[in-house]
Amino acid sequence: QVQLVESGGGLVQPGGSLRLSCAASGFSLETYAIAWFRQVPGKEREGISCITSSDFSVYYAEAVKGRSTISRDNAKNTVFLQINSLKPEDTGVYYCAAALPKWQCAVVATESLADYWGQGTQVTVSS
Repeated sequence: QVQLVESGGGLVQPGGSLRLSCAASGFSLETYAIAWFRQVPGKEREGISCITSSDFSVYYAEAVKGRSTISRDNAKNTVFLQINSLKPEDTGVYYCAAALPKWQCAVVATESLADYWGQGTQVTVSS
């Protein structure tokens, strides 16, 4: 069964950190670009980060730039997103998605380019 599974979400205090994981099963992440999206309450889902399959180039949206790191471990078939200095406005559901090499990180702007989606993991930033 082909699927992506996110984990690592939870309740964290403002200023804290989380490391989200996106693990693939049933297929190899190695040839896919992987993007992270989030949906915060009252807003549309937005792409926040991406890592390519070709040269591991990375992208960060302004909302998380400077306090996030995306990485991939192809041997573990997993992509990670570390977010530091978390703020209450980071609260939301975080999803990962896989896009074919021909699209790479264009998927951040065009969700329909994704082949696979995870079910999401809840992140709540609150004191």
